[in-house]
Amino acid sequence: MHSNYQETTSRPAKRVAAITLGCKLNYAETSAILDQLWHEGWKLSTIEAGADLIIIHTCAVTKQAEKKCRQKIRSLIKKYPETHIAVIGCYAQLQKPELFDIHGIDCILGSADKFELSWYNALGEKKISDTLVHITPAHTLTTIYPGYSLPASSGNERTRAFLKIQDGCDYGCSYCTIPLLRGASRSLPVATILERATLLAASGYREIVLTGVNTGDYKADGKTLCDLLRELEHVAINRIRISSLEPDIVTDELVGLIATSSNIVPHLHLPLQSGSNSILKAMQRRYSTAMYRERVQKTMTHLPECTIGTDIMVGYPGETEEDFLQMYRFIEELPLAYLHIFSYSLRPGTALAEQIKRGERKLITLDEIARRYRLLTELGHRKEIKHKTLALGKTSLVLFEQTKETPHGDAQCSGYTRNYLNVIVESDNQTMVKALKGNEVLVHIDSLDDDLNLRGRVLSS
Repeated sequence: MHSNYQETTSRPAKRVAAITLGCKLNYAETSAILDQLWHEGWKLSTIEAGADLIIIHTCAVTKQAEKKCRQKIRSLIKKYPETHIAVIGCYAQLQKPELFDIHGIDCILGSADKFELSWYNALGEKKISDTLVHITPAHTLTTIYPGYSLPASSGNERTRAFLKIQDGCDYGCSYCTIPLLRGASRSLPVATILERATLLAASGYREIVLTGVNTGDYKADGKTLCDLLRELEHVAINRIRISSLEPDIVTDELVGLIATSSNIVPHLHLPLQSGSNSILKAMQRRYSTAMYRERVQKTMTHLPECTIGTDIMVGYPGETEEDFLQMYRFIEELPLAYLHIFSYSLRPGTALAEQIKRGERKLITLDEIARRYRLLTELGHRKEIKHKTLALGKTSLVLFEQTKETPHGDAQCSGYTRNYLNVIVESDNQTMVKALKGNEVLVHIDSLDDDLNLRGRVLSS
């Protein structure tokens, strides 16, 4: 924990710890809530060190995510029966009745309500006897709340910070529950983002990752995402990374900006979801396969070392074998570096859920989803090997993040290149390797091991 957050004699001894499930945006928001609670007089702790209040920030993107939330909630209640438990975020917003069935939760707060500090203070002061529940309907949300990592410190030597710039989504994809969880698209002011980015950089971070629900839909003060990026280029930070972008946002202006920037890195995550035009239309996505291909090819022409990853949904209701094969062949031909593959998960309240209920779309069997998932996983594995092989023999700046000792006693440090390739350096020189953490260093990439880890040697430090 950052030294400024340690308990002082003038502050009460209320201790708060948090655990975050889900996306980078959740992590940024959890940290912002903890930062604000510290200013309210709380001491930031860890679950293991003990806390008066444990905040569980939840996810509801899939049924599996909800299951993980329930398991984590129950395990913490069982292990820490005397500690107040606050369950916040997307799962709380979507499935409040399910949480009522879990005995031991003291507080349930929705997507906006989780930022109201008075609820946590009431728990800390033991002013609440019954479960405190506040869930504001998502369609009424107009305010956007901040999200940002806690300051870096010499104590933890963090290298990468998350910074929220946007929340909510107006795209209306038929399968997606985000509008029901987080409401309409809205963005933080440019000045607010710049101020926080400057503070994060000054605290010691070397990279800032911009996060949001639909990051590319940033619009504030008459400024677009490209306008914001130009402003952020003036912040004293080595790297600015964009977490995820919808394909229709990848314009000539954006690609050109990244190509000429010294700190906006060449790494894009562009969700595809399906490579079948009929399924994309059913999903109500805002692009065709032709547009997606054109945006990827244009990016690679101007940014030949760019790493482009994607999200793929397998087993969308009504997806025929021909739809799947079209997707498989489409992905096969594209220069994608990695695939994040998800099995379709029915989300209540979505347009697709209603279509299934009316019999307009039929669910794919679990066995068939598993078969298609396996084929895509194998394809993704080959894609990853091909992309990483291109880095062999080259030199790259690596921002080192983690160190550990190997079983045979050598020191190992790993980090990421600007285009998001994980690289490991290993040596019997413990002092040299441990000194890499938190620094951006030139590395020659020598090999790719059996676990698809790139390995290299330091050229300068």
